[in-house]
Amino acid sequence: MGYYDQDYETRYRKQKGNRGGYFLASLVGAILGVFLIVVALPRIGFGVLPYSTDSDVEEGTTNNDAVRTENVSLNVVTDITKAVEKAGDAVVGITNLQTTSFWSESSRQEAGSGSGVIYKKLDGKAYVVTNHHVIEGANSLEVTLSDGTKLEAKLRGSDVWTDLAVLEVDGSKIETIAEFGDSDALKIGEPVIAIGNPLGATFSGSVTQGIVSGLERAIPVDINQDGAIDWQAEVLQTDAAINPGNSGGALINISGQVIGINSMKIAQSSVEGIGLSIPIKSAEPIISDLEEFGEVKRPYMGIQLQSVNEVSAYHQKETLKLPEDVTSGVVIMTVDPNSPAEQAGLEDLDVIVEMDGDPIKDVIDLRKHLYNKKKVGDQLKIKFYRAGKLQETTIKLGGNTL
Repeated sequence: MGYYDQDYETRYRKQKGNRGGYFLASLVGAILGVFLIVVALPRIGFGVLPYSTDSDVEEGTTNNDAVRTENVSLNVVTDITKAVEKAGDAVVGITNLQTTSFWSESSRQEAGSGSGVIYKKLDGKAYVVTNHHVIEGANSLEVTLSDGTKLEAKLRGSDVWTDLAVLEVDGSKIETIAEFGDSDALKIGEPVIAIGNPLGATFSGSVTQGIVSGLERAIPVDINQDGAIDWQAEVLQTDAAINPGNSGGALINISGQVIGINSMKIAQSSVEGIGLSIPIKSAEPIISDLEEFGEVKRPYMGIQLQSVNEVSAYHQKETLKLPEDVTSGVVIMTVDPNSPAEQAGLEDLDVIVEMDGDPIKDVIDLRKHLYNKKKVGDQLKIKFYRAGKLQETTIKLGGNTL
């Protein structure tokens, strides 16, 4: 007979009731889980439902495969390209042609080349500034425009002291004229651009970029190649590449204005990136004189000079009879007849030590004061030693060289 366990039945019913509760809770949990999956999966990129409304996503792709596309264009027009476009065609090539003879025949041959800058056009003529050393010794000159057109050039004037020259050409084919800027306003570190023809026609119109590396650099110059320094050129320093053939070309600022005429490069095996340019502010009056007169109108004293520091100690004491504490100045070696110096009473072996209150240490100091601070017809106050005694006089400057 069967055995009925009441306690067992009670336990069974409780367990059965508990399983029903567990099942109902599991069912509700499953439904909630499915709902959450349906909502969440498209947002995390599993491709269940398309969710992106981005216009950059192509139709028929899921968000997982979508690639954002963007049109990118590089604007190559910069301040530098604008500056070069403005001034570039005003920079020309200069060919120095010299006559060579063989037996009874003679011919013109290229002796050298450089660059120049067209700065003016007037009455059918165009004017080009370049370096004196570019045109030196030429029997004839030729200008090559940026488009390759060659023009015969006439030398208007040249100045060895400032290394500048002005040429004249037919202006009918000239369209671009350079604009001069203000070199006095330049700052160290300011960007500059050199334009010229390094190594001749092969690299015509070359453009190099750099900065202003230095202002008012004083570079010693031996004018007559005798080994003695005759002058100190005041120039701008730049690290823009300047090579043979760049001489006479333009150094421009970021506005496309000419702020210097490229003149030289310090070329030593241990030196790199030192180019020199004549500031346009100091060049402008020279250019004007060369164009109008064919020479620079400089004050004239009428004396031949030598620096005291080039005179032996013996002659400083015995011949010039200078006081022991006077070791610098300029000796007047000869006085030209009827010159401003003679009219002011200056004599051979006088030693000039001061001009207009400025100390004069050597010939370069004297020339810089005379050429940079005085004009033809000006009065010049001089202090000088004669036989060991300090004296004064005033000269009315004439017009010539010294």
